[in-house]
Amino acid sequence: MKYLMLIIILACSGVVSGQTDTAQKVISGRSNSKEQQDKPYVILISADGFRYDYAEKYHAEHLLALASDGVKAASMMPSFPSVTFPNHYTIVTGLYPSHTGLVINNFYDRTLHRFYSYKGPTASEGIWYGGTPLWVLAEKQNMLSASYFWVGSEAPIQGILPTYYYKYNSLAPISQRINTVVSWLSLPKDKRPHLITFYLPQVDHEGHKHGPDSKEVEQAVHFIDSAVYQLTEAVKTTGLQVNYIFLSDHGMTSVDADHALSLPAAADTSKFIVSGDGLLVELYAKNTDNIPAAYETLKKTAKDYEVYLRVNMPRNLHYDKSDDWHNRIGDILLIPHWPRIFVLGKYKPDPGQHGYDPAVVKDMQATFFAWGPAFKPNTQIPSFPNVDVYPVVTQILGLNYTEKIDGTKQIANKVLIKK
Repeated sequence: MKYLMLIIILACSGVVSGQTDTAQKVISGRSNSKEQQDKPYVILISADGFRYDYAEKYHAEHLLALASDGVKAASMMPSFPSVTFPNHYTIVTGLYPSHTGLVINNFYDRTLHRFYSYKGPTASEGIWYGGTPLWVLAEKQNMLSASYFWVGSEAPIQGILPTYYYKYNSLAPISQRINTVVSWLSLPKDKRPHLITFYLPQVDHEGHKHGPDSKEVEQAVHFIDSAVYQLTEAVKTTGLQVNYIFLSDHGMTSVDADHALSLPAAADTSKFIVSGDGLLVELYAKNTDNIPAAYETLKKTAKDYEVYLRVNMPRNLHYDKSDDWHNRIGDILLIPHWPRIFVLGKYKPDPGQHGYDPAVVKDMQATFFAWGPAFKPNTQIPSFPNVDVYPVVTQILGLNYTEKIDGTKQIANKVLIKK
């Protein structure tokens, strides 16, 4: 019997680099239940920073040909802030960053009195991650999962890791990654993972360093285009029927790197803990009595950026007070106007950046393509929020979720063939 498999390809940014542990990790003692053994297969693959228009802009012929047989969205809207770690995790939980606790790449937790950093050991600590990511949902329902990199996949979330996973290593060659996916899909039915995640950083890396209109980004897009083709051809050798989704966590835009904004004087570091990045600066008051005066001063003196209290952030950003995670969002937030950017240290920012509101800066918008037997052919859909991907995956896999998410089944109903 041939099995149905879904491959989700995500383009994203900012995953930790520099780790050298290349050994596969395996959680022993797990097996697919008999009920799950004939369920579809899902592979979630990430190709960092693939902007909504890159396939057409740089003539990614394989991706365009594959998408023409299935579903193509005008774009997919990242959640705010449009950076890697929050959006990776939003896609696999169906929750906005303010509802997962992973509110930005770097932030402070008032309760823990600790900083989270996507570059540090905190990225592998389960305490930072709320919600139920897809691999946790699958494992709870006796369906095996595997990860060749994904945000949160190295952390025991709710005490659960994927059955098979790797520590992130940016040097792992594409051939090794593809061969590993094929080897997983060649395991006996009871040991074969039904959900696989996979990550590629090239497009985002070149976009930051050289800007979105560079030859380097064009070359990186062609690399991803070739890698996806190689993957599809390799997976064919397993005899499995395959469904693919290619999507991204955010886009990329050119910024004014020569005139970066400095931290305003009213953001007094003796009174506030400062965190965030160049596209969103968060101020955590050491004494809440200092908030009103600092806020008023910042509002009066602000130029080329907006100033908000956590409690009056624009509702469309879904980034405000949260009953569970309000302790991780700053009391005062500074958001620069495109193409301006903050610099919180003594360095010149890269010419390519992301993090702006995707409803205001279209370059932030992401890609969504899908093809295969589960998807309606020759279908074009309008832009939609990335929280809606979660129900697409769970519906194909036949996984049930009972907890409240921010996503809806609207896109699943539009793109999936009804059984």
